[in-house]
Order: sequence, then C-alpha cells, then structure tokens
Amino acid sequence: MAFKTIIVALSNSQSDLEPVIQALTEFNLTLETKVILSHVVAMEKSDLEVDKPQLDSEKISLGEFEKQLKYYQEELPCQTEIEIVIGDPTEEIVRLSNFYGADLIMIGSRGLKGINRILQGSVSSQVIAEANCSVFVVKQR
Repeated sequence: MAFKTIIVALSNSQSDLEPVIQALTEFNLTLETKVILSHVVAMEKSDLEVDKPQLDSEKISLGEFEKQLKYYQEELPCQTEIEIVIGDPTEEIVRLSNFYGADLIMIGSRGLKGINRILQGSVSSQVIAEANCSVFVVKQR
C-alpha cells in the first residue's frame, strides 16, 4: 500500500528522531508520495506571548534540528516539506494532517508508563484519538 501524503511528527530529541526516520524509509515511498517532516515547539497557551520558545537542554538546538530535517529532506526519494510550528503538539499535528489531507501520521512514542504517562501525557495516544487518518506509532527500542 502506498500512501499519498504522510505527516511525520518529529521530536528534536536524537533518541526519538532516528527510529521514526528509519521506519519511514521502510515504507514504499514513490515520487508521488508527499512527506511533511513536522515538528511542534510545545508551548502552553499562556506562553504564546513569549518571543522565543524555551527548549529542553537535553534536546538538539532548533537550528541544528532544522539542519537534520533538511538532510533527511534531501535523502528521501519523494516530495518533502518541512513544517515547524508553535503550539500544542496534539492540536498542531492533527491540524497539519487535516490541512494536507494526510493518509497517515507517523509519530514516535517515548514509552512512558504509569504515573509518568499520567503526569506528562501521551501525545501519540491523543493524536490516535483525534486524527482523521491512520496513525503509525514508532516505539523506541
């Protein structure tokens, strides 16, 4: 099965990025396939007035992350676009999938369990519940 439009929701954490990109390359990507490499800079609604988003120190800087996305964009054998947006991750991923008419959303899973999952929430679970298309969740190994 070939997908026409795939939204690839990426975290700027190296341990999340590689497994999702690897899984993407295992799909049947053709010249007709359009892949949207997306990243949401998570912001709480009260923080939207801030000029620059604050990034977790364990994560790749946004500039370095954009360079990696451009590298993947050049390596993929299909049409690609990069979307970096600010907002609630679940809302923005679902919005992008609706905007582009995506057949599939690919997203990583941090594998949170128990109290951490309750406290931090699961973006992948929320996307599965709210998306209007299929969602492929890539678990960390």
